[in-house]
Amino acid sequence: MSCQGCVGAVKRVLGKMEGVESYDIDLEQQKVTVKGNIQPDTVLQTVSKTGKKTTFWETEAEAKPSEAVAAA
Repeated sequence: MSCQGCVGAVKRVLGKMEGVESYDIDLEQQKVTVKGNIQPDTVLQTVSKTGKKTTFWETEAEAKPSEAVAAA
């Protein structure tokens, strides 16, 4: 996503999806965070129909597993 037109296209698609409770679009980071009762793969496939590149992104916990705190 590189412009407000891209953001608008993604908003329209997400707004029509059943099960999507909320979403956040970060144009600078080119990330979309979706919350709701919906399968992640369904969101990815639907958003990709807008012509935008889609992929899952790692959370900080996934990116730095060595920093996880273990409970004894």
